[in-house]
Amino acid sequence: MNALLLRRAGARRGFHVSALAATFDLRKVDLTPLEQRKLTFDSHSMVTELQGSGFEKQQAELVVSALVTLSTANMEQVYRDMVTRAHQEIALQQIMAHLDSIRKDMVILEKSDFANLRSENTEESQKVRAETKLDINLQSSRISDLFAEQEKKLMEASTDFHHKKADLENDNMEINRKIVLQVASLKTLLESLKLETIRYLAATVFSCLAIALGVYRLWR
Repeated sequence: MNALLLRRAGARRGFHVSALAATFDLRKVDLTPLEQRKLTFDSHSMVTELQGSGFEKQQAELVVSALVTLSTANMEQVYRDMVTRAHQEIALQQIMAHLDSIRKDMVILEKSDFANLRSENTEESQKVRAETKLDINLQSSRISDLFAEQEKKLMEASTDFHHKKADLENDNMEINRKIVLQVASLKTLLESLKLETIRYLAATVFSCLAIALGVYRLWR
């Protein structure tokens, strides 16, 4: 059974397995000669004794023939089940040879399995390497696209910032110009108000002096 399984496994893997192991299960060794397996006795004397006991000759011969047949069958059964030291030694040698053959076949199977496994690992490694390289290229392309997009957005933001900065500078210049104009107008207004105030004070002083002079003249 083991040899058949090994042979099938070897056939699946594409190499030849020795058929020597199958012969050990089929070999039979018989050390007992065929003539020693039969119970030998004087059948003629037995027939004579049976005739003396009242059996007819034909009946006595049938009884003796039946006894010989039964004895032979019993002896065959006994020798079939009996195991001698020689049988044990030969069976042990057959088993050891069978185990050696199985061991050799197992070594061949292990080498073949290792070679197949190494080939599968190499193919799997190449496949994983190719997939990893493809993933790296895809990631690199995505990163490049993302970097280009970010750079484009940065350029747009920089341009927008410069535009806003220019607008702010223009607004500041306009505000400063308006402030200067307002300050100048305020200064002019203050100067005019100052002159008006001086004129008003002078007129008030002269009016007071005129009134005082008039009152003084009236009292005199």
